[in-house]
Amino acid sequence: MTTTGKSKPINRRRCIRFHITATEEEAALIRERMDEVGISNMGAYARKMMINGCHITLDLKDIQEMTAQLGRVGNNINQISRRANESGSIHATDMEDIKRHMDEIWSAAREILSQLAKIK
Repeated sequence: MTTTGKSKPINRRRCIRFHITATEEEAALIRERMDEVGISNMGAYARKMMINGCHITLDLKDIQEMTAQLGRVGNNINQISRRANESGSIHATDMEDIKRHMDEIWSAAREILSQLAKIK
């Protein structure tokens, strides 16, 4: 229990204070990390970091690229199936295009898995 300047008791759930000092650069990094995780309250962020000890920020660019590649493969397959239905044959260049896109997708998937494996 703490008291106010007028000596009236105040019941608080959190009664232990921590005080830290930081350089301007450290403060800027702390604020930047707070923005990254979407926490605007310094006390809440400090408690979260002191208790959990880390935060994880995911860069989803690789997943977005892989999703785009999957969309291109799907479009290619639809075009090839239309041509196959019209002409009764499939062109070798169409299959090479799909294979190339699939290789890019597998490469992106391996990179994503490699990055995820580094998270501890």
